[in-house]
Amino acid sequence: MSGIQRTGGALTCDGVPLSDIAAREGTPLYVYSASTIISRYRAIDEAFASHPHSLHYALKANSTLAVARLLRSLGAGADANSGGEIDVALRAGFIPDQIVFTGVGKTAGELAQAIDLGVRTINAESEGELERIDALARARQTRARVALRLNPDIDAKSHPHISTGLKTNKFGIGLDHVRGICQRMAGRAGLEIVGLHMHIGSQITDLDPLARAASAIVRLARELGDDGIAIDHVDLGGGLGISYDGSPVPSAADYAAALLPVVRGSGLHLVLEPGRNIVAPAGVLLSRVVDIKEQPGGKLFVILDAGMTELIRPMLYGAFHRIEPVEAASGPETVCDVVGPLCESSDTLGKDRPMPRPGVGDLMAVLDAGAYGAVMASNYNRRPMPAEVLVQDGTARVIRRRQTIDDLLALEA
Repeated sequence: MSGIQRTGGALTCDGVPLSDIAAREGTPLYVYSASTIISRYRAIDEAFASHPHSLHYALKANSTLAVARLLRSLGAGADANSGGEIDVALRAGFIPDQIVFTGVGKTAGELAQAIDLGVRTINAESEGELERIDALARARQTRARVALRLNPDIDAKSHPHISTGLKTNKFGIGLDHVRGICQRMAGRAGLEIVGLHMHIGSQITDLDPLARAASAIVRLARELGDDGIAIDHVDLGGGLGISYDGSPVPSAADYAAALLPVVRGSGLHLVLEPGRNIVAPAGVLLSRVVDIKEQPGGKLFVILDAGMTELIRPMLYGAFHRIEPVEAASGPETVCDVVGPLCESSDTLGKDRPMPRPGVGDLMAVLDAGAYGAVMASNYNRRPMPAEVLVQDGTARVIRRRQTIDDLLALEA
């Protein structure tokens, strides 16, 4: 049995009962299915097999070392968005040539780190950043491989907080300005302009904006070739969405069918940066009911021991996650708000959810929590970070132990 599914009425992860894992490790708890990560990575890799390509896993989705190491073992590269993520990539076993460095506000220290390591590409966000990279590289008597991040002013049709390809967003260089910048920068001794990059948003379920953005980037690569600037790859970013609510979404094959006709024939190597699509469906957040509260007016609150400190997406984006009892439930059907224990009204994981009425102590599962769960968790209200467990080959092992209050306070005087 692979993935998160019901076996005999109870939720399991790769055949291991989630109730057994929670009984041993406590809650809140993140649990990940290795088989799901493997199958979803391979689905994308195989869908693009007809064209030279590289998949650089977006560490921002989930950068726990064991998850990163699993992706590296499958042949993935890494997409890092900070110096910290570069360090994580190295500790996970990625070599510098397997790392692309993205990020809208790279510091001088981070740029120096990337140049000294010789990462595969620095995805540059502005002309000023190119100038800083050039100066740092020349000071080291080397050349840095760079790709320019484009802002094609295309609406990804996702939530405004995760849209990155509009001219009103802080990301990238306006499409009309890239050619001129490349012409001015191509002769710099510290720069080697080798690629073009874009990432127009996350949780994309309409592939038309991606195809249009890909057409724009390939056209620009050809124009730069006419200018004598040889581009060897286009990086189309990530962002392919998943189904949080069970509705249809594009498959890996659909993704490839939208992009490959645009890139094929260009002679350009294709780079992709998948993250959420690979790890989100692989993860579940386990939590126990600590209270049931019925307020005047009939509002029923199911209060869990996990909240926005463990999964901030519902509060931050109004995101939907399915919430289910781990064990088959037979109580009367009710409608409730599933909330966390934090001292914030926004600490809500799900509103007006129909489900069998839970009881105190019941184990609940918040599904599709493998991406932007643990990686965005916080210590608000001085709550220690949960443990993380990876289930692989029938064995559930702790890949990050539960944080203690001593851990939390260790840096304080």
